[in-house]
Amino acid sequence: MAESSEQLQLFPADPGALPDYRIRESVRARHVSIKLHLDGQIEVVVPSGFDHSQVPELLHRRRDWLWRSRQRLAHQTATLAEAHFEDKPGQIELRSRHQTWQVHYQPFPSRTLAMTQSAPQTLLLRGPVEDSAACSELLRQWLSRKARAEFAPWLRELSFVVNLPFSRVSIRGQKTRWASCSSNKNISLNYKLLFLPPELVHYVFVHELCHTVHMNHSAAFWKLVEEKQPNHQQYRDEIRNGWQYVPRWVED
Repeated sequence: MAESSEQLQLFPADPGALPDYRIRESVRARHVSIKLHLDGQIEVVVPSGFDHSQVPELLHRRRDWLWRSRQRLAHQTATLAEAHFEDKPGQIELRSRHQTWQVHYQPFPSRTLAMTQSAPQTLLLRGPVEDSAACSELLRQWLSRKARAEFAPWLRELSFVVNLPFSRVSIRGQKTRWASCSSNKNISLNYKLLFLPPELVHYVFVHELCHTVHMNHSAAFWKLVEEKQPNHQQYRDEIRNGWQYVPRWVED
């Protein structure tokens, strides 16, 4: 866990200096938000066209919040296993489907990194495997394909059971959302849901299907969620810490 502790050093020795951060423009953003990621990175999300020169002053004003958030994050990550912080995983635990996949790396003098399924629930990466970033990207692509194969039929079946039809399903790797539903009843699912326990995935599916009726979080929406999944509140509470199930290498 020494590595994770180093990554949580958000502020330099000079108390007047700003921590390292990155800026991301978002067409969906209506205001500036500051996000502290599990690996200690600070991301400032700004609306398109926002003046980036204003960001340092915003961070100065939020320094106390960043310090408190750092302490909370350190406490939350203290119980995570070493494997959570691996750059190249030896195993991938897909709790949603009760599967554990083994991952092997085979160095090979090639400029191209390739992946095959060498045995049941076993992945083999072959090529320049010393490139951790390339390995993670290839594994994320596999997660996206895996999520489509697993989640699309699951969502369709649940849609039929709860009598809430939707239009299309897509798979993405959103940074801040488990899923979303458009006004056209198109549902987008995050492949990171693969790492969550199945009961939490079920709740996310019900939640998004209910958005096909109510495109808000009104009292009517939550009444419908409760109708389709009684005692949903416990899952609503649990998923707030769902990020703890997602290994660091998955975050791009």
